[in-house]
Amino acid sequence: MTPDRSSAAAAPERHFVRRAMRLPLLTPEAEAALAQRWRDAQDQTALHRLVAPHMRLSVAMAVRFRHYGLPVADLIQEGNLGLMQAAARFDPAREVRFSTYATWWIRAAIQDFVLRNWSIVRTGTTAAHKSLFFNLRRLRARIEGNIGNAGRESLSSDGRRILARQLKVNESDILHMEGRLAAGDRSLNAVIGLDEDASWQDLLVDDRPDPETIVMTRHDGALQRRWLGAALAELPERERRILQARFFTDQAITLDRIGAHMGISKERVRQLENQALNRLRRRLGDIPDLQPSLAQ
Repeated sequence: MTPDRSSAAAAPERHFVRRAMRLPLLTPEAEAALAQRWRDAQDQTALHRLVAPHMRLSVAMAVRFRHYGLPVADLIQEGNLGLMQAAARFDPAREVRFSTYATWWIRAAIQDFVLRNWSIVRTGTTAAHKSLFFNLRRLRARIEGNIGNAGRESLSSDGRRILARQLKVNESDILHMEGRLAAGDRSLNAVIGLDEDASWQDLLVDDRPDPETIVMTRHDGALQRRWLGAALAELPERERRILQARFFTDQAITLDRIGAHMGISKERVRQLENQALNRLRRRLGDIPDLQPSLAQ
């Protein structure tokens, strides 16, 4: 983009900022009256007059988050969305100034936008991790300065322990976040060194089984199922029904329920189950993979 085009693109942003900063602030009485009109009658004019003087909060908050590498104009827009959320939820009866209430929503909207767009990898999935993401640099400098390690690019073990206690996270979380903040996103298609035929994705390890292993596993499973079915067919009907109820259903049926259904005691069901398992073990002694399943 040429300098003229860049200036032209930034002109609307500068105009918005100047306009937002020039609008006069509302008195508490006017603010409460406008909020009440919007809440009770959904008066769009009242909403505009309530929100417009507070757009300066979106500008100020966006400037605070500009060092995350995102366009300030986008941050301002997200802040304005938070401002509208605040207006939709604001209750003038609580006797809290709208600016105080809106600041929280604006900050939350901008922080969420930063977390969504700072990296293609989702960062800060919990409240503690979000706090770590936004406070790590600031608290790291303060903590290392207090313990005499000012100027370090990473936290010392003592500093990491102090920070973990303050933010209520694990030290491993801090190590992970330090690595995320220190390194940007990297394309897996980027070439390695001077060799244009090799890329980072060529170094990824595939933990999935190879096709030969998959085929052999399926073949062995089918063979074992066939042998097991033949062995079960040789059992007396009552023993076979007990094993099917205990081991071959989505949820094992209790001994009590089986006994009540067959008209025998729970202890008798246990005896028949053990007897049937012993028969299967003798019949399937040459298939060791089935032994753990039958022993449970």
